[in-house]
Amino acid sequence: MRFRYHQPTPNFYSIDNPIKPKTTITDDFLDEFRDIALASRFVGLSYSKLSDEFKSEWDIDWDNIIILKYFMSSDILKMDPSKEKCKLMDAEFQEFGQKTFALADILRQEGFRADLINPLDDRVSLRAIALQSNEAVITRSNMCMFREGLNLGFFMIKTSIENLPFKTENDMGWVRDYCSTCGVCIDRCPENAFDDDEKFIRKSCTAHREGCSVCIDFCPFYKRGYEKVKQRYGRMKK
Repeated sequence: MRFRYHQPTPNFYSIDNPIKPKTTITDDFLDEFRDIALASRFVGLSYSKLSDEFKSEWDIDWDNIIILKYFMSSDILKMDPSKEKCKLMDAEFQEFGQKTFALADILRQEGFRADLINPLDDRVSLRAIALQSNEAVITRSNMCMFREGLNLGFFMIKTSIENLPFKTENDMGWVRDYCSTCGVCIDRCPENAFDDDEKFIRKSCTAHREGCSVCIDFCPFYKRGYEKVKQRYGRMKK
């Protein structure tokens, strides 16, 4: 399982999917839905339109995704790895999982099909779906980062809505170049989870077993924020 310290999220649906789901959402209702999500302490929404190649690769037949992003608690992240830290991270995960079910119910009530993608199911990669949004990138420390921050967790809803505001290009590619000049995560990693070529070694990382988050704590994207690092990168390239 991808998140080994997380427990399965119980099914909190209270409304069934419509028999004949609608496929088009109005701008007004999408704005309202976004406002409800933000009021529920999510920090942003992204949208993925899965390509035919991607669907074939992962053997799935759905393609419209709403990504709901939340900040993982800084207080929890700064804790040393421990069972207590893992319990607190899971409690946060469960809280936002329940909120995602509630948001799916809102879509169902409005006539759209909406289903939570199981974040513990390895049959499809949520990180890969996130990259399909063209609003995310994988950092050198193997974190999936959006503009809102590095310390993000996310849940996803697959839906019948076909006219979501999908992005077609990703302008975050510079992050990989910046990461190649940094290396703070490599220097600070307590598990030496990088090989001699400075490539990430997933099996050596204890983030999903013990809650280690050292690479997040010291990463410039976490300490300074995306926009400030981008400005610094721009100055480096002049």
